[in-house]
Order: sequence, then C-alpha cells, then structure tokens
Amino acid sequence: MYQEQFKNLGLTAVQAEIYEFLLNIGENKASKIGQKIKRPRGVVYKGLEELINIGLVERKNTKNQISSYVAEHPTKLDLLFEQKEKKFAKDKKNYLAILPELTSAYNLSNHKPGVKFYEGEDGLKQVLYDSLNSQTEIYTFADLAELNKNLKKINEEYAKKRESLGIKKKLIVADTVENRKFFEHYNQELTQIKFLAKEYYPFSSGMQIYDNKISYQVFSAEEKIGVIVENKNIYNLHKLFFEYIWQSLEEIKNPPLT
Repeated sequence: MYQEQFKNLGLTAVQAEIYEFLLNIGENKASKIGQKIKRPRGVVYKGLEELINIGLVERKNTKNQISSYVAEHPTKLDLLFEQKEKKFAKDKKNYLAILPELTSAYNLSNHKPGVKFYEGEDGLKQVLYDSLNSQTEIYTFADLAELNKNLKKINEEYAKKRESLGIKKKLIVADTVENRKFFEHYNQELTQIKFLAKEYYPFSSGMQIYDNKISYQVFSAEEKIGVIVENKNIYNLHKLFFEYIWQSLEEIKNPPLT
C-alpha cells in the first residue's frame, strides 16, 4: 500500500516490500518474509541487511540463534530525507564546482567569451593558480600592498609554485617606497618588474594576461572576487595595452618572484 511512497524516498522495490510487510505484520524471520513477499531468501537477506544499515529494521536473535527482524518506528523514515538532502547538497556543490568549466565550454563552442566567476579566498586562489597552466609568459598588474595585506599566504604559495614550474612573468606594480624596498634585494630570473606611478594605480586589484585568458582579481578587505575571461581577441587587446605601458616604464633589475 505504501511501497511507492517508500521507493520515492529512496528504498529499492525489495526494501520497500520488506519494510511494509514488517510494519503490518510485525517481527518475523527472513524465511517467513520471503514466503509472504515471494522473494528468494538471498534477496530477502540482502534487503534486510540494507534496511538495518539505514536504520529502518532491527535484527533480534532468538535462543536458537535464528534471527528475526522488526521494523523500526516510521519516524525513522526521516533518516531517508536527511540522506537525500545531504546527497542533494553534495551533488549541488559538485555541480557548482564544474559549472564555470561547463559554461566556458558552451561559450567557446558558440564563439562567445568564456567567463568564470569566483568568490572568497578559495576563489581567488583558483584564479591565481589557473595561470600556472600557462604556456606563455604571464603579464601582470598587481597592487602588491593590498595583495600582501589580504592574500599574502596564498600569493607566497603561488609564487613558489610558479618558480618550481619555471613560468616567466612581467609584472607592473605601483611605484611606492614600500614596493621599491620590497624588490630591492631580490634576484629572480623568472620575473621582470616595472613601476607605474601610484596615482595611476589607486585600486585594490590585479590582472593577469596569459594563454588567451585575462584574469581579474579584487582582493580588498571588503571583497574578494575573481573573474577569468577566455577569448583570443580580448586577450590580444589586453596584451597590446600591457606591452605599450611596459615599454614606457622603468625596469628594476633582479626583481623577486611574486
């Protein structure tokens, strides 16, 4: 009578038949259950074990060591709702994790820019680390002071990883006393660095240009968001802007990796 409802909650057909039988008839042995629901004994034992594992059936041992089984109270069906809710939450989380890639694939196949959005420190880490797959030199604008203030550990880990991979970078940072001091005693062959006058760089953000992609990062104390745009034409435009600015700026010899 309730088997369809039980199956909608996630029980198999066999589990639903067994549970309904025990609810209506009460405690019984596996052999009797099998006779009544017309299922092989092995199938019934398997269904009973599964119901025990999810908390809907209890096993009781008699004096002659023959087990009998009794249904747990129907309120235990709430466990199935909890399990379904947990599975749904996990499935949704997994779906949201791959949604940027799915969107990017769709956009690229339809000749639209692939755009991925990220939030929080973990999101910014994903944005930074995406450039570690680069097959080209990375061009970067970075507000070093804000980066070290709000994302220092992640940036240091990223820098070490980039160094181990041997990925080259051109870096433009704000021209401040702190930044000049920071870069004064470092020697890293993988990074070239130039200064941009601070009045032209009054924002807590960064940008990386690599492999037909542009990534934007906002890493202020108030908000942490990242965006990756994948499109050859947009990439070439930003690359041109960067190279034009680069040619007009002062270079620091022997900069650090950052």
